[in-house]
Amino acid sequence: MGKRIMIVDDSRVVELQMKKMLEGTDYEVVSYCQDGETAIAQYDEVLPDLVTMDIIMPGMDGLETARAILEEHPEAKIVMVSSLAYDDTIDEAKSIGTKTFIYKPFEKEQLLSTLDEMLGGE
Repeated sequence: MGKRIMIVDDSRVVELQMKKMLEGTDYEVVSYCQDGETAIAQYDEVLPDLVTMDIIMPGMDGLETARAILEEHPEAKIVMVSSLAYDDTIDEAKSIGTKTFIYKPFEKEQLLSTLDEMLGGE
């Protein structure tokens, strides 16, 4: 069975791009959420192996969303995905327990190597 990915990003383009990059791999997109509130609600339903999380979204941002998911599920693996990655943002993301960063725009190889690094041992 493939590894289950939840994409949290307000951009439908990013979702479609990730799905295309993951075609034919061991990764399956099981959920797509355009905002943090939906992601928190769906996390319990789908229990993904990994979450890719945009930072800038309407309503609850990605850092708040990641914090809420990790409070309920400390074992959750969350990769922040953003074009807006300042040192203080990266530091805050790491301090709340997210695992790594992918910078937009990203390439297929970068996405896959990050996912492999996060989930390869499972």
